Amino acid sequence: MEKLKKSHISRTTRKNASTYLLVIAAFAILQILRGTGSISSILQGLLVPICAYVVMAISLNLTVGILGELSLGHAGFMSMGAFTGVTAAIALQGTIPSAPLRLAVSMLVGALFAALAGFLIGIPVLRLNGDYLAIVTLAFGEIIKSIFNNLYVGVDGAGLHMSLLSDKTNLAEGGKLIIGGPMGIGSIPHLSSFTAGFLLILVTLVVVFNLVNSRAGRAIMAIRDNRIAAESIGIHITKYKMMAFVISAALAGAAGTLFAMNFSTIVANKFDFNTSILVLVFVVLGGLSNMMGSIIAAAALTILPELLRQFSDYRMLVYAIVLILVMLVTNNPSIKAFFGKIQSRLFGKKQSKEVHGNVL
Repeated sequence: MEKLKKSHISRTTRKNASTYLLVIAAFAILQILRGTGSISSILQGLLVPICAYVVMAISLNLTVGILGELSLGHAGFMSMGAFTGVTAAIALQGTIPSAPLRLAVSMLVGALFAALAGFLIGIPVLRLNGDYLAIVTLAFGEIIKSIFNNLYVGVDGAGLHMSLLSDKTNLAEGGKLIIGGPMGIGSIPHLSSFTAGFLLILVTLVVVFNLVNSRAGRAIMAIRDNRIAAESIGIHITKYKMMAFVISAALAGAAGTLFAMNFSTIVANKFDFNTSILVLVFVVLGGLSNMMGSIIAAAALTILPELLRQFSDYRMLVYAIVLILVMLVTNNPSIKAFFGKIQSRLFGKKQSKEVHGNVL
């Protein structure tokens, strides 16, 4: 039994290591290509959004794949991180002149506010299950978007000023309006970089993998597999669901800050229901609980619309057709069996030998 346990741990370690290696190898290759000028300007402009969407996909996979609950409001946490992180970056411009440090602090602020929003939303939401939870998270995502559409935030010598529905910040001379309601935030300092995105992906993988392989992670997966059985052996359902939900929201908030600081202007409508569905597609296409699959799907589906620009007006139609075909192919039993054999050869060969030895 002990050998079986060690074998399972070894297999998990190899899968996690292969995910890290994929991310590091992709970063190294892209850095070399950037240095030699072999990457187009369009692809270079997509590098930071790809990193942000990869983090979004991994964080949502924590909720959908590991916890087993369908969330349709993930873009709301991304917008929370985007707006609060950018506000912090602009407000701290004089206090923290170093751009990388200010970006790190801003992402931390965005993650904390998104985690707080996740906690407040999770109090009523996580007592629900299935379709009810999905609908309520969708509603909360739209509420967050609506709040930022009607929020005005400015900064002057006296500090931050806020108002709702109309601009009543009454800033002193020399003050600056940061969030302008439906106009969003303009003149955003360009602090995001591909290196920062790469580091954020690594941090996200470390957090998620360590959570999944911990005692809390096993409790979360037990809730996913059988809620009644988990509750019968003393697992606190709400506590562990809240833990996964808040961590997922925090990572989405950090991704939102990274994403926003790659553009000069952002508006709340960018983080709508369609964005939540897009991230959910990344997770489903990559495979539930499969972090490497989420990374590949997020990168591929972010690049794909740009590669299809040659089709002009039919670009999104072709994109949808390709997406449907990929979904059909990846869910084909024979193809899944083929990839299962490859996976077993890569990760399960040693385990099968150990199991055979234990049986004998």
